[in-house]
Amino acid sequence: MQFGENFRKIRRQSGLSQKEVAQRLGICQSNVSDWENDVSRPDYEKLIALSELYEVSLYELLGIERPMLL
Repeated sequence: MQFGENFRKIRRQSGLSQKEVAQRLGICQSNVSDWENDVSRPDYEKLIALSELYEVSLYELLGIERPMLL
């Protein structure tokens, strides 16, 4: 799965529109659309904000398996 597909899936599961996400993060709706369409990627601070907004881990947001700690 592409990052954008995962961003979209999790946003929809959270029940938020692109416009609502943009308003809560203080950005343009086009930024959210670009992330979900793999045109661009959110910066580190926005990834953290998305993770908190959607109430998911960064691993889940990025669609990667959590590494095993030794």
